[in-house]
Amino acid sequence: MLTATQSVFIVLLCVLLTLVFLLLMRRFWPSSQRREHNEIIGWQVSVLGTTYAVIMGFMLYAVWTDFNSAEMTADAEANCLVNVYRLSEGLAPAERDPIQRLARAYADAMINEEWPAMNEGSLSLNGHRIVQQLWSTTMQAKPASLSEQTSYNHVVTELTNMTEHRRVRELQSKSKLPGILWTVLIVGGVITTLSSCLFGTENFKLHAMQVFSLSLLLALALVAIADIDRPFRGAVHINPLGFEHARDTFAESKAGFK
Repeated sequence: MLTATQSVFIVLLCVLLTLVFLLLMRRFWPSSQRREHNEIIGWQVSVLGTTYAVIMGFMLYAVWTDFNSAEMTADAEANCLVNVYRLSEGLAPAERDPIQRLARAYADAMINEEWPAMNEGSLSLNGHRIVQQLWSTTMQAKPASLSEQTSYNHVVTELTNMTEHRRVRELQSKSKLPGILWTVLIVGGVITTLSSCLFGTENFKLHAMQVFSLSLLLALALVAIADIDRPFRGAVHINPLGFEHARDTFAESKAGFK
């Protein structure tokens, strides 16, 4: 849920603080005095680095899996809406037209209201209202033939699926990593990065470059986890492409009947 500017600032700040710590370490504990401890420090960094790499890899996999799941849920919701619109063609005009009108209104509400609201951490009340109207309108329909009854049954099924996907999406828009896991990630990153500064080397520039590379990599990974953790917010987020496609489909269908 970070903006691009915030992400860049956090990465630069982490790298800068690490390099400042390295300079202070060099001043108050010269590298010549640290060299005799390199064997112990190397063992420590190796264990810490391996442990932290496993933890970070798991977190990245978890948030990316949740991100993909949320994207599939949003697309499935839009697909069900398109199916409701198309299947309603089998109903009488008096019952078909209100359903299709509400389907178009729902797609517009998702694009213009719901997604901006989710980006702010909330939900659109208008979307919920339209779903209730869709259910009310559908339940009031009275099929007059077997073919209409078949279409009606399919409309109810797709509307049920759409409502379920909507509820799942609402939960996914509010889900996030627990605070204890963020504590592990941040503390582990700090300990791993600062431990790499303890090495005593003759070539300070090379050591500084290695510390810079490590701190940059860890900061980028943490920023990526923070952004992907909230799939509908931040610089990297799920777009309402499914509903935009649905709106285009409705426009083409409406134009085809003219």
